[in-house]
Amino acid sequence: MTDIVDELRWRGLLAQTTDEDALKKAFADGPVTAYCGFDPTAASLHVGHLTQVLTLRRLQLFGHRPIALVGGATGLIGDPKPSAERAMNEVTTVVGWTDRIRGQLSAFLDFEGDEPNTAVMANNHDWISQLSIVEYLRDVGKHFSVNQMLARETVKSRLAGEGMSYTEFSYVLLQSYDFVELYRRHGCTLQIGGSDQWGNITAGLDLIRRITGNEPHGQAHALTTNLLTKADGTKFGKTEGGTVWLDPELTTPYAFYQFWLGADDRDVSRYLRTFSFRSREEIEGLERDGEERPAARIGQRALAEELTTMVHGVEQCAAVVEASKALFGQGDLTALDEPTLRSAVAELPGARLSEGPTVVDALVATGLAPSKGGARRTIKEGGAYLNNVKVADEDAVIGATDLLHGRWALLRRGKRNLAAAEITA
Repeated sequence: MTDIVDELRWRGLLAQTTDEDALKKAFADGPVTAYCGFDPTAASLHVGHLTQVLTLRRLQLFGHRPIALVGGATGLIGDPKPSAERAMNEVTTVVGWTDRIRGQLSAFLDFEGDEPNTAVMANNHDWISQLSIVEYLRDVGKHFSVNQMLARETVKSRLAGEGMSYTEFSYVLLQSYDFVELYRRHGCTLQIGGSDQWGNITAGLDLIRRITGNEPHGQAHALTTNLLTKADGTKFGKTEGGTVWLDPELTTPYAFYQFWLGADDRDVSRYLRTFSFRSREEIEGLERDGEERPAARIGQRALAEELTTMVHGVEQCAAVVEASKALFGQGDLTALDEPTLRSAVAELPGARLSEGPTVVDALVATGLAPSKGGARRTIKEGGAYLNNVKVADEDAVIGATDLLHGRWALLRRGKRNLAAAEITA
Protein backbone atom coordinates (compact mmCIF):
# COMPACT_ATOMS: atom_id res chain seq x y z
CA MET A 1 0.00 0.00 0.00
CA THR A 2 1.18 3.53 -0.75
CA ASP A 3 2.51 5.48 2.22
CA ILE A 4 -0.26 7.75 3.56
CA VAL A 5 2.01 10.82 3.42
CA ASP A 6 2.83 10.14 -0.23
CA GLU A 7 -0.87 9.52 -0.91
CA LEU A 8 -1.81 12.89 0.59
CA ARG A 9 0.95 14.58 -1.39
CA TRP A 10 -0.24 13.03 -4.68
CA ARG A 11 -3.73 14.23 -3.94
CA GLY A 12 -2.44 17.78 -3.46
CA LEU A 13 -3.48 17.78 0.18
CA LEU A 14 -0.16 17.94 2.01
CA ALA A 15 0.81 21.48 2.98
CA GLN A 16 3.12 21.17 6.00
CA THR A 17 4.35 18.63 8.53
CA THR A 18 6.62 19.14 11.50
CA ASP A 19 9.11 16.34 10.81
CA GLU A 20 8.11 14.33 7.76
CA ASP A 21 10.63 11.53 8.28
CA ALA A 22 9.59 11.09 11.90
CA LEU A 23 5.92 11.19 10.93
CA LYS A 24 6.45 8.61 8.19
CA LYS A 25 8.18 6.35 10.70
CA ALA A 26 5.31 6.76 13.14
CA PHE A 27 2.84 5.80 10.42
CA ALA A 28 4.97 2.79 9.46
CA ASP A 29 5.19 1.65 13.10
CA GLY A 30 1.46 2.49 13.54
CA PRO A 31 -1.28 2.75 14.18
CA VAL A 32 -1.15 6.49 14.77
CA THR A 33 -4.01 8.18 16.61
CA ALA A 34 -4.86 11.47 14.88
CA TYR A 35 -7.49 14.10 15.50
CA CYS A 36 -9.15 17.06 13.91
CA GLY A 37 -11.43 19.52 15.66
CA PHE A 38 -14.77 20.85 14.39
CA ASP A 39 -16.30 23.79 16.23
CA PRO A 40 -20.12 23.99 16.23
CA THR A 41 -20.35 27.61 15.09
CA ALA A 42 -23.31 26.75 12.84
CA ALA A 43 -26.04 24.12 12.70
CA SER A 44 -24.18 22.02 10.13
CA LEU A 45 -20.84 21.25 8.63
CA HIS A 46 -20.32 22.59 5.10
CA VAL A 47 -18.39 21.36 2.07
CA GLY A 48 -15.30 23.22 3.25
CA HIS A 49 -15.12 20.83 6.23
CA LEU A 50 -15.03 17.80 3.93
CA THR A 51 -11.31 18.16 3.30
CA GLN A 52 -10.52 17.42 6.94
CA VAL A 53 -13.35 14.93 7.50
CA LEU A 54 -12.26 12.86 4.52
CA THR A 55 -8.57 13.13 5.44
CA LEU A 56 -9.51 11.51 8.77
CA ARG A 57 -11.32 8.84 6.78
CA ARG A 58 -8.24 8.24 4.62
CA LEU A 59 -6.14 7.82 7.74
CA GLN A 60 -8.62 5.25 9.06
CA LEU A 61 -8.58 3.33 5.77
CA PHE A 62 -4.78 3.21 6.05
CA GLY A 63 -5.13 1.53 9.45
CA HIS A 64 -4.81 4.53 11.77
CA ARG A 65 -7.22 5.68 14.47
CA PRO A 66 -9.10 8.95 13.89
CA ILE A 67 -10.59 11.10 16.62
CA ALA A 68 -13.38 13.44 15.56
CA LEU A 69 -13.36 16.21 18.15
CA VAL A 70 -16.45 18.38 18.37
CA GLY A 71 -15.68 21.66 20.11
CA GLY A 72 -18.56 21.90 22.53
CA ALA A 73 -16.46 24.32 24.58
CA THR A 74 -14.40 26.11 21.93
CA GLY A 75 -17.56 26.49 19.85
CA LEU A 76 -18.85 28.80 22.57
CA ILE A 77 -15.98 31.14 21.63
CA GLY A 78 -15.05 30.46 18.02
CA ASP A 79 -11.66 30.55 16.33
CA PRO A 80 -10.79 34.23 15.73
CA LYS A 81 -11.53 35.55 12.27
CA PRO A 82 -9.00 37.91 10.65
CA SER A 83 -11.54 40.67 10.17
CA ALA A 84 -13.99 40.92 13.07
CA GLU A 85 -15.17 39.46 16.37
CA ARG A 86 -17.48 36.47 16.12
CA ALA A 87 -21.02 36.76 17.42
CA MET A 88 -21.50 34.80 20.65
CA ASN A 89 -24.18 32.13 20.33
CA GLU A 90 -26.44 31.02 23.16
CA VAL A 91 -25.17 28.03 25.13
CA THR A 92 -28.31 26.00 24.39
CA THR A 93 -27.87 26.73 20.67
CA VAL A 94 -24.27 25.51 20.69
CA VAL A 95 -25.27 22.36 22.58
CA GLY A 96 -27.84 21.59 19.88
CA TRP A 97 -25.36 22.28 17.10
CA THR A 98 -22.81 20.04 18.82
CA ASP A 99 -25.22 17.11 18.74
CA ARG A 100 -26.06 17.71 15.08
CA ILE A 101 -22.41 17.86 14.02
CA ARG A 102 -21.60 14.71 15.99
CA GLY A 103 -24.33 13.00 13.98
CA GLN A 104 -22.90 14.25 10.70
CA LEU A 105 -19.36 13.13 11.54
CA SER A 106 -20.57 9.67 12.53
CA ALA A 107 -21.58 9.01 8.92
CA PHE A 108 -18.03 9.34 7.59
CA LEU A 109 -15.96 7.30 10.04
CA ASP A 110 -16.31 3.77 11.42
CA PHE A 111 -16.99 3.96 15.16
CA GLU A 112 -18.14 0.34 15.50
CA GLY A 113 -16.03 -2.44 16.97
CA ASP A 114 -12.80 -2.53 18.93
CA GLU A 115 -10.17 -2.56 16.22
CA PRO A 116 -6.93 -0.56 16.48
CA ASN A 117 -8.31 1.88 13.90
CA THR A 118 -11.85 2.20 15.32
CA ALA A 119 -12.75 5.89 15.38
CA VAL A 120 -13.36 7.88 18.55
CA MET A 121 -15.84 10.73 19.02
CA ALA A 122 -14.85 13.34 21.59
CA ASN A 123 -16.18 16.65 22.93
CA ASN A 124 -13.75 19.15 24.47
CA HIS A 125 -16.50 20.40 26.79
CA ASP A 126 -15.81 17.22 28.80
CA TRP A 127 -12.45 18.56 30.03
CA ILE A 128 -12.49 22.32 29.46
CA SER A 129 -15.65 22.69 31.55
CA GLN A 130 -13.81 21.00 34.44
CA LEU A 131 -10.96 23.54 34.47
CA SER A 132 -11.12 26.22 37.15
CA ILE A 133 -9.88 29.67 36.18
CA VAL A 134 -6.89 29.22 38.49
CA GLU A 135 -5.99 25.88 36.89
CA TYR A 136 -6.40 27.38 33.44
CA LEU A 137 -4.06 30.29 34.19
CA ARG A 138 -1.55 28.29 36.22
CA ASP A 139 -1.38 25.03 34.26
CA VAL A 140 -2.03 26.28 30.74
CA GLY A 141 -1.59 30.04 30.48
CA LYS A 142 1.80 29.93 32.21
CA HIS A 143 3.30 28.18 29.16
CA PHE A 144 2.29 30.83 26.61
CA SER A 145 4.27 33.92 25.72
CA VAL A 146 2.13 37.01 25.14
CA ASN A 147 4.84 38.29 22.79
CA GLN A 148 4.45 35.21 20.58
CA MET A 149 0.67 35.42 20.70
CA LEU A 150 0.77 39.07 19.63
CA ALA A 151 2.96 38.10 16.66
CA ARG A 152 0.22 35.91 15.17
CA GLU A 153 -1.09 37.21 11.84
CA THR A 154 -4.74 37.05 12.89
CA VAL A 155 -4.01 38.93 16.10
CA LYS A 156 -1.92 41.58 14.32
CA SER A 157 -4.60 42.19 11.69
CA ARG A 158 -7.31 42.50 14.34
CA LEU A 159 -5.24 44.82 16.55
CA ALA A 160 -4.60 47.02 13.52
CA GLY A 161 -8.37 47.37 13.17
CA GLU A 162 -11.11 47.24 15.79
CA GLY A 163 -9.14 45.12 18.22
CA MET A 164 -9.77 41.70 19.78
CA SER A 165 -11.41 40.51 22.97
CA TYR A 166 -9.45 38.48 25.50
CA THR A 167 -11.94 35.67 24.85
CA GLU A 168 -10.83 35.23 21.23
CA PHE A 169 -7.21 36.10 22.05
CA SER A 170 -7.08 33.08 24.37
CA TYR A 171 -8.65 30.63 21.91
CA VAL A 172 -5.24 29.16 21.01
CA LEU A 173 -4.74 28.13 24.65
CA LEU A 174 -7.92 26.06 24.61
CA GLN A 175 -7.14 24.38 21.27
CA SER A 176 -3.64 23.60 22.48
CA TYR A 177 -5.01 22.12 25.69
CA ASP A 178 -7.29 19.87 23.62
CA PHE A 179 -4.20 18.29 22.08
CA VAL A 180 -2.73 17.72 25.56
CA GLU A 181 -5.91 16.05 26.79
CA LEU A 182 -6.23 13.81 23.73
CA TYR A 183 -2.54 12.89 24.05
CA ARG A 184 -3.14 11.87 27.67
CA ARG A 185 -6.51 10.16 27.22
CA HIS A 186 -6.10 8.44 23.86
CA GLY A 187 -2.39 8.50 23.03
CA CYS A 188 -3.15 10.96 20.23
CA THR A 189 0.10 12.06 18.59
CA LEU A 190 -1.10 13.81 15.43
CA GLN A 191 -3.36 16.79 14.83
CA ILE A 192 -4.49 17.65 11.32
CA GLY A 193 -6.13 20.81 10.01
CA GLY A 194 -6.11 23.34 7.23
CA SER A 195 -2.91 25.27 6.61
CA ASP A 196 -4.43 28.30 8.35
CA GLN A 197 -4.37 26.25 11.57
CA TRP A 198 -0.61 25.67 11.55
CA GLY A 199 0.09 28.13 14.38
CA ASN A 200 -2.62 26.70 16.63
CA ILE A 201 -1.53 23.12 15.99
CA THR A 202 2.17 23.73 16.64
CA ALA A 203 1.26 25.62 19.81
CA GLY A 204 -0.41 22.39 20.94
CA LEU A 205 2.76 20.43 20.18
CA ASP A 206 4.75 22.84 22.32
CA LEU A 207 2.25 22.58 25.17
CA ILE A 208 2.43 18.77 25.09
CA ARG A 209 6.21 18.97 25.34
CA ARG A 210 6.11 21.49 28.19
CA ILE A 211 3.45 19.69 30.26
CA THR A 212 4.20 16.02 29.59
CA GLY A 213 7.78 16.00 28.31
CA ASN A 214 6.40 13.95 25.37
CA GLU A 215 5.78 11.06 27.75
CA PRO A 216 4.49 8.40 27.65
CA HIS A 217 3.45 8.42 23.99
CA GLY A 218 6.53 9.97 22.42
CA GLN A 219 6.79 12.87 20.03
CA ALA A 220 3.59 14.42 18.71
CA HIS A 221 3.20 15.68 15.15
CA ALA A 222 1.35 18.24 13.04
CA LEU A 223 0.03 17.87 9.50
CA THR A 224 -1.85 20.53 7.58
CA THR A 225 -3.66 20.37 4.27
CA ASN A 226 -3.76 22.96 1.52
CA LEU A 227 -6.72 25.32 1.56
CA LEU A 228 -8.92 24.89 -1.50
CA THR A 229 -9.23 27.81 -3.85
CA LYS A 230 -11.27 28.15 -7.03
CA ALA A 231 -9.81 29.00 -10.42
CA ASP A 232 -12.19 31.93 -10.83
CA GLY A 233 -11.03 33.50 -7.59
CA THR A 234 -14.26 33.00 -5.64
CA LYS A 235 -14.36 31.22 -2.30
CA PHE A 236 -14.71 27.43 -2.35
CA GLY A 237 -18.01 26.18 -0.94
CA LYS A 238 -19.93 29.35 -1.72
CA THR A 239 -22.56 29.83 -4.41
CA GLU A 240 -24.90 32.66 -5.30
CA GLY A 241 -27.33 31.04 -2.91
CA GLY A 242 -24.80 31.02 -0.04
CA THR A 243 -22.86 28.30 1.76
CA VAL A 244 -23.18 24.68 0.59
CA TRP A 245 -24.08 22.75 3.75
CA LEU A 246 -24.11 19.01 4.40
CA ASP A 247 -27.49 19.20 6.14
CA PRO A 248 -30.26 18.51 3.58
CA GLU A 249 -32.52 21.00 5.35
CA LEU A 250 -30.03 23.79 4.63
CA THR A 251 -28.80 22.66 1.20
CA THR A 252 -31.01 20.19 -0.65
CA PRO A 253 -29.42 17.04 -2.07
CA TYR A 254 -30.26 18.35 -5.55
CA ALA A 255 -28.44 21.64 -4.90
CA PHE A 256 -25.54 19.72 -3.36
CA TYR A 257 -25.29 17.55 -6.48
CA GLN A 258 -25.48 20.57 -8.75
CA PHE A 259 -22.68 22.30 -6.84
CA TRP A 260 -20.24 19.55 -7.83
CA LEU A 261 -21.71 19.07 -11.28
CA GLY A 262 -21.17 22.75 -11.97
CA ALA A 263 -17.49 22.71 -11.01
CA ASP A 264 -15.18 24.66 -13.30
CA ASP A 265 -13.18 22.42 -15.65
CA ARG A 266 -10.03 24.00 -14.21
CA ASP A 267 -10.99 22.84 -10.69
CA VAL A 268 -12.37 19.35 -11.23
CA SER A 269 -9.03 17.52 -11.21
CA ARG A 270 -8.11 19.06 -7.86
CA TYR A 271 -11.54 18.29 -6.45
CA LEU A 272 -11.33 14.66 -7.55
CA ARG A 273 -7.99 14.22 -5.86
CA THR A 274 -9.12 16.01 -2.70
CA PHE A 275 -12.52 14.41 -2.18
CA SER A 276 -12.80 11.19 -4.20
CA PHE A 277 -11.90 7.76 -2.87
CA ARG A 278 -11.33 6.40 -6.37
CA SER A 279 -7.91 4.95 -7.07
CA ARG A 280 -5.12 6.95 -8.61
CA GLU A 281 -5.62 5.10 -11.89
CA GLU A 282 -9.35 5.85 -11.97
CA ILE A 283 -8.83 9.53 -11.22
CA GLU A 284 -6.12 9.91 -13.83
CA GLY A 285 -8.46 8.21 -16.30
CA LEU A 286 -11.24 10.69 -15.48
CA GLU A 287 -8.77 13.54 -15.91
CA ARG A 288 -7.80 12.29 -19.38
CA ASP A 289 -11.45 11.83 -20.35
CA GLY A 290 -12.20 15.37 -19.20
CA GLU A 291 -9.41 16.80 -21.33
CA GLU A 292 -10.57 14.88 -24.39
CA ARG A 293 -14.32 15.54 -23.93
CA PRO A 294 -14.80 18.58 -21.67
CA ALA A 295 -18.41 19.12 -22.75
CA ALA A 296 -19.39 15.73 -21.31
CA ARG A 297 -18.34 16.85 -17.80
CA ILE A 298 -17.30 13.29 -17.00
CA GLY A 299 -15.20 14.20 -13.99
CA GLN A 300 -17.86 16.48 -12.57
CA ARG A 301 -20.54 13.81 -12.89
CA ALA A 302 -18.36 11.18 -11.23
CA LEU A 303 -17.53 13.54 -8.38
CA ALA A 304 -21.11 14.73 -7.93
CA GLU A 305 -22.47 11.20 -7.75
CA GLU A 306 -19.75 9.95 -5.39
CA LEU A 307 -20.08 12.83 -2.92
CA THR A 308 -23.87 13.02 -3.03
CA THR A 309 -23.99 9.30 -2.27
CA MET A 310 -21.44 9.73 0.51
CA VAL A 311 -23.29 12.61 2.17
CA HIS A 312 -26.95 11.89 1.38
CA GLY A 313 -27.10 8.18 0.54
CA VAL A 314 -27.65 6.01 -2.52
CA GLU A 315 -31.39 6.61 -2.86
CA GLN A 316 -31.16 10.40 -2.63
CA CYS A 317 -28.33 10.43 -5.15
CA ALA A 318 -30.30 8.31 -7.59
CA ALA A 319 -33.30 10.64 -7.19
CA VAL A 320 -31.33 13.82 -7.89
CA VAL A 321 -29.54 12.25 -10.86
CA GLU A 322 -32.91 11.38 -12.36
CA ALA A 323 -34.19 14.86 -11.60
CA SER A 324 -31.17 16.43 -13.25
CA LYS A 325 -31.75 14.36 -16.36
CA ALA A 326 -35.50 14.94 -16.42
CA LEU A 327 -35.18 18.69 -16.14
CA PHE A 328 -33.22 18.73 -19.38
CA GLY A 329 -35.53 16.42 -21.29
CA GLN A 330 -33.68 13.16 -20.67
CA GLY A 331 -36.17 11.63 -18.27
CA ASP A 332 -39.78 11.61 -17.12
CA LEU A 333 -40.67 14.69 -15.08
CA THR A 334 -43.90 13.11 -13.86
CA ALA A 335 -41.90 10.28 -12.27
CA LEU A 336 -40.12 12.64 -9.87
CA ASP A 337 -41.45 12.60 -6.31
CA GLU A 338 -42.63 15.88 -4.83
CA PRO A 339 -39.67 16.54 -2.44
CA THR A 340 -37.12 15.93 -5.20
CA LEU A 341 -38.98 18.12 -7.67
CA ARG A 342 -39.40 20.85 -5.05
CA SER A 343 -35.66 20.88 -4.30
CA ALA A 344 -34.83 20.97 -8.01
CA VAL A 345 -37.29 23.78 -8.72
CA ALA A 346 -35.81 25.79 -5.83
CA GLU A 347 -32.52 26.02 -7.75
CA LEU A 348 -34.14 27.46 -10.89
CA PRO A 349 -35.21 30.99 -11.79
CA GLY A 350 -38.93 31.17 -11.23
CA ALA A 351 -42.10 33.13 -10.77
CA ARG A 352 -45.45 32.70 -9.05
CA LEU A 353 -48.44 33.12 -11.34
CA SER A 354 -52.19 32.94 -10.95
CA GLU A 355 -53.91 29.92 -12.45
CA GLY A 356 -54.39 29.72 -16.20
CA PRO A 357 -51.43 31.80 -17.45
CA THR A 358 -50.34 31.62 -21.07
CA VAL A 359 -46.96 30.11 -21.88
CA VAL A 360 -45.98 33.53 -23.24
CA ASP A 361 -46.75 35.16 -19.88
CA ALA A 362 -44.83 32.45 -18.04
CA LEU A 363 -41.75 32.79 -20.27
CA VAL A 364 -41.65 36.52 -19.60
CA ALA A 365 -42.39 36.25 -15.86
CA THR A 366 -39.63 33.69 -15.31
CA GLY A 367 -37.08 35.68 -17.28
CA LEU A 368 -36.72 33.20 -20.14
CA ALA A 369 -37.95 35.84 -22.58
CA PRO A 370 -37.41 39.62 -22.43
CA SER A 371 -40.88 40.47 -23.69
CA LYS A 372 -44.11 38.94 -24.99
CA GLY A 373 -42.86 39.52 -28.51
CA GLY A 374 -39.64 37.69 -27.69
CA ALA A 375 -41.61 34.84 -26.12
CA ARG A 376 -43.78 34.48 -29.21
CA ARG A 377 -40.68 34.39 -31.43
CA THR A 378 -39.17 31.65 -29.27
CA ILE A 379 -42.36 29.57 -29.65
CA LYS A 380 -42.56 30.25 -33.37
CA GLU A 381 -38.94 29.17 -33.85
CA GLY A 382 -39.56 25.93 -31.95
CA GLY A 383 -37.42 26.79 -28.93
CA ALA A 384 -40.03 26.81 -26.14
CA TYR A 385 -40.87 23.77 -24.02
CA LEU A 386 -43.44 23.12 -21.32
CA ASN A 387 -42.57 20.13 -19.14
CA ASN A 388 -40.15 19.02 -21.90
CA VAL A 389 -42.86 19.10 -24.57
CA LYS A 390 -42.32 21.56 -27.42
CA VAL A 391 -44.91 24.34 -27.47
CA ALA A 392 -46.29 24.98 -30.97
CA ASP A 393 -49.20 27.30 -30.18
CA GLU A 394 -48.31 30.91 -29.38
CA ASP A 395 -51.57 31.20 -27.43
CA ALA A 396 -51.06 28.02 -25.40
CA VAL A 397 -52.32 28.16 -21.80
CA ILE A 398 -50.86 26.31 -18.82
CA GLY A 399 -53.78 24.32 -17.45
CA ALA A 400 -54.32 22.23 -14.36
CA THR A 401 -53.31 19.03 -16.17
CA ASP A 402 -49.93 20.59 -17.01
CA LEU A 403 -48.98 21.13 -13.38
CA LEU A 404 -46.45 18.79 -11.82
CA HIS A 405 -47.72 17.71 -8.40
CA GLY A 406 -50.53 20.19 -8.94
CA ARG A 407 -48.19 23.10 -8.47
CA TRP A 408 -45.32 23.61 -10.92
CA ALA A 409 -44.81 24.01 -14.65
CA LEU A 410 -41.28 23.59 -15.98
CA LEU A 411 -40.33 25.90 -18.81
CA ARG A 412 -37.32 25.64 -21.08
CA ARG A 413 -35.91 27.87 -23.80
CA GLY A 414 -33.57 26.00 -26.08
CA LYS A 415 -31.48 23.20 -24.59
CA ARG A 416 -30.08 24.71 -21.40
CA ASN A 417 -32.23 27.65 -20.18
CA LEU A 418 -34.66 26.47 -17.52
CA ALA A 419 -37.18 28.11 -15.21
CA ALA A 420 -40.16 27.09 -13.13
CA ALA A 421 -43.55 28.68 -12.77
CA GLU A 422 -45.47 28.02 -9.56
CA ILE A 423 -49.17 28.28 -10.31
CA THR A 424 -51.47 29.32 -7.49
CA ALA A 425 -55.25 29.51 -7.35
